[in-house]
Amino acid sequence: MAKETPAQRKTTGRVMHEFAHGELKSGKGGKGGKVKSRKQAIAIALHEAGASKYESKAKNAKDLARTKRKEAASKTAQQEAEGKSHVGARGKRESSRAMGGKNATTPARRSPRRRRAA
Repeated sequence: MAKETPAQRKTTGRVMHEFAHGELKSGKGGKGGKVKSRKQAIAIALHEAGASKYESKAKNAKDLARTKRKEAASKTAQQEAEGKSHVGARGKRESSRAMGGKNATTPARRSPRRRRAA
């Protein structure tokens, strides 16, 4: 593919991060062992991101959807190794304080519309 979408770039970056830290494994369930070749890591990254030029658009879309499900469920090697809830999370915080996430350090301010009648 000529141009990657932001979601594809994010996935490619995550896979290459796993390779750099020795967390990327090949084969079904990672039973093929650690990936040692940079070329193989790039091929895996493009496959997971659904950006391979050797596969159909439908297959690429299916691959990206499967990867996004994996990232949402915290099943990637990077998330398991670093203890993050999702890709892009800072530390272990679920979301930013402004969003009032589950692990936010301070509660978010309530909007005036949401106030309950006393």
